[in-house]
Amino acid sequence: MATPTPVRHAWRALTGLLVVTAVLFGINALGVYVFGKSSWTPELALDLQGGTQIILEARTPDGAAPSQEQMDQAATIIRQRVDASGVGEADIATQAGNQIVVQVPGQADEETRQRIEASAQLQLRAVLYTGAPATTYVGEDGKQTPYPTPDPALPATPTVAPTDGSDLNWVTPALQAQFLAYDCADPANDPANAPADQPLITCETDGSIKYILGPVELDGSSINDATFGLQQNDNQWAVNLTFDQAGTETFGKVSQRLYGATSPQDQFAFVLDGRVLSAPRMQGVILDGKPSITGSFTQESAKTLADQLKYGALPLSFEVQSSNSISATLGSQQLQIGLIAGLIGLALVALYSLVVYRALGFIIIASLAVMAVLTYITLCILAWRMGFRLSLAGVAGLIVTIGFTADSFIVYFERIRDELRDGKSITGAVEDGWGRAKRTIYISKSINILAAVVLYILADATVKGFAFTLGLTTVIDILIFILFTHPVLQLLARTRFFGSGHPLSGLDPDALGAVYRGRAQFRAPAPTAGVKGSASRRAGRSRGEAERRQTIAERKQAELAAGARSSSSSASSTERDD
Repeated sequence: MATPTPVRHAWRALTGLLVVTAVLFGINALGVYVFGKSSWTPELALDLQGGTQIILEARTPDGAAPSQEQMDQAATIIRQRVDASGVGEADIATQAGNQIVVQVPGQADEETRQRIEASAQLQLRAVLYTGAPATTYVGEDGKQTPYPTPDPALPATPTVAPTDGSDLNWVTPALQAQFLAYDCADPANDPANAPADQPLITCETDGSIKYILGPVELDGSSINDATFGLQQNDNQWAVNLTFDQAGTETFGKVSQRLYGATSPQDQFAFVLDGRVLSAPRMQGVILDGKPSITGSFTQESAKTLADQLKYGALPLSFEVQSSNSISATLGSQQLQIGLIAGLIGLALVALYSLVVYRALGFIIIASLAVMAVLTYITLCILAWRMGFRLSLAGVAGLIVTIGFTADSFIVYFERIRDELRDGKSITGAVEDGWGRAKRTIYISKSINILAAVVLYILADATVKGFAFTLGLTTVIDILIFILFTHPVLQLLARTRFFGSGHPLSGLDPDALGAVYRGRAQFRAPAPTAGVKGSASRRAGRSRGEAERRQTIAERKQAELAAGARSSSSSASSTERDD
């Protein structure tokens, strides 16, 4: 005998759910054991885990107080840079008029600290001269001798006015002497606030090369976008820039000037916080405003440079005032309260399901358990791939979802019971009830997802966690209904316990008042002349339930039918009397 089609569909759906679960666990296992960047526990946000607090103080070239607009712009760009590093649920705010407080969950790694602390204005300058970072030379006695302090009598002003940013007339004897004595490792040498219209002595970020750079020709505000990727011709990592209209025009002129020049005058330096991020050579005339920076990049270094170039155009420079750890005592207490509330809500849903739906309640409990497993592993993966961290608001979203999920089960099971009251078989009621219930469920879930999306886009950052978990669990809820709840019920409906309508199954036709012959008619219970006790009471309850379930139209039609039967009986009695 061939297996019924609904059974085949049920097993396929359950197999699909098993495959999806295995794939999710496999992805997270790769993150844990191969890449070493994931975990078997979801990452917690600042309010639950605590983290690192870094306070930055703004500095202006003239020492004046920064404007609120400058501070807000700087805070926005720092947030973009922190988000680009993959750190989620960071809190960034201004205080005291000249400070930005950055709070990130957990212990901030060195790369994240550099993204936050190296936050001065991005500048693009032509390279005039390069050299080793040494500050000494071998004297006539064969010993290392420090370069002398520049003589104040040396000319500090170019004798010939420079014509462009690459003109070597910028390099005066005094500047050359300063360059030789410049110590890259000396904290006192801070090039962050150097004048934009003057040459600059600085070093590579790792201190490996010293530079004399020309005046600023472009700044970070001219960069519309910066991305990274592999080049097709040599399969090397590169950083791709896109300038705005004014930047495209200026960079085109610079590329014409630098292309073909002798080294190092063919280099163009990207300077952040006074230090050279990169100084690539100009290998062609670029007039479309879309240059690419190549070199010995790895994927991580290319991504870091792209983020620094994209989010580096701050209106101010900053220095770190303090960096310390912060606790989450209050958040931990609230998390415990939230978990207790969630467990109580889950227990009440389970109790209600078992009381009202009897054995069907175990399907609800099993579905919630499967949903919890999928949600948990998904949060672990999102923490690795997207930097998502679970906050108190996110926990609230998970708790609210329990109620939304229970509503869906109630809609489905009540549809099935309605079909049983219409006199259908249990297997037929499961299929027809699903066909009617899924439309209602899809519409309600779509509204939930739409509300979550709108809330995520428009709400404050503190509420985004609630919106995200609400939307995520709603999608998983739909998946569970399609791949678990309905298939399991299809299979159980064909078992003896459920298929025969056992009183404890929750699908007992008599207990549900399934006494319809069809719409607008219900059959009378069997005569109870010889039936006493519970059987008689049971038949009465069934008839009462059937009457309560009738619609207004069905009641009217039943009354008309009863009136017609009464008239027919009266006519028959009259004929017999005659």
